[in-house]
Amino acid sequence: MKTLVSIFIFATICFVCLMIVNAQNPAPATPPAQPATPTVAPSPSLAKDSRCFELRTYVATPGKLEELHARFRNHTLKLFKKHGMEVAGFWGPTDKEKGSENTLVYVLAFPSRDARDKAWRDFRGDPEWQAVLKESEKNGKLTEKVDSVIMMATDYSPAK
Repeated sequence: MKTLVSIFIFATICFVCLMIVNAQNPAPATPPAQPATPTVAPSPSLAKDSRCFELRTYVATPGKLEELHARFRNHTLKLFKKHGMEVAGFWGPTDKEKGSENTLVYVLAFPSRDARDKAWRDFRGDPEWQAVLKESEKNGKLTEKVDSVIMMATDYSPAK
């Protein structure tokens, strides 16, 4: 229970930091090209034995947040479990100015970054997910933007 509370606090702090960074650095009109392979350069203060955590922030298409919640509630969680994707939790902002009407945040945990990459490949290639995605978006995309931050716990973090 203590670990779950620590993960919740950690994810909440990360979410607040992301919201502050996004507020201070609005997205450019044309997003920069993403490198094919991210440059992995972890801080020396990250725990070598940490699991890989992924903080994901979804900005829903206007009017589609509840449909996005329903897709996670009714389908995605089961598929995450099938592919070994451990859910630490899901959160939503409470303040309108911070995205309460269109934002969903969640944290996943994996044994390693390689395990994360494999799980996402398998998830995206799963015919069941492809059918769910197609059906849930038959009246338009549910998300405008998805942001992902790959993280490791610090060497002093209680959650690793």
